[in-house]
Amino acid sequence: MESGWLLVLIFGLIAILAAIGTVQTLKNKEVLGFLFNFGTFAIFGGFAVATAITQGFPPTLH
Repeated sequence: MESGWLLVLIFGLIAILAAIGTVQTLKNKEVLGFLFNFGTFAIFGGFAVATAITQGFPPTLH
């Protein structure tokens, strides 16, 4: 496994957890928690997508 795919996995897991946290803070009507969770989701989700695009999908075997 290349290091790029490890980054996609880690960034993707963080983005999924942030999305879950975003939904939970919306239910509890917590504005600051929503801002931080949504920001984390947007940034790490974007990093995961950008890394997957630059590394190519599916991964090539060398």
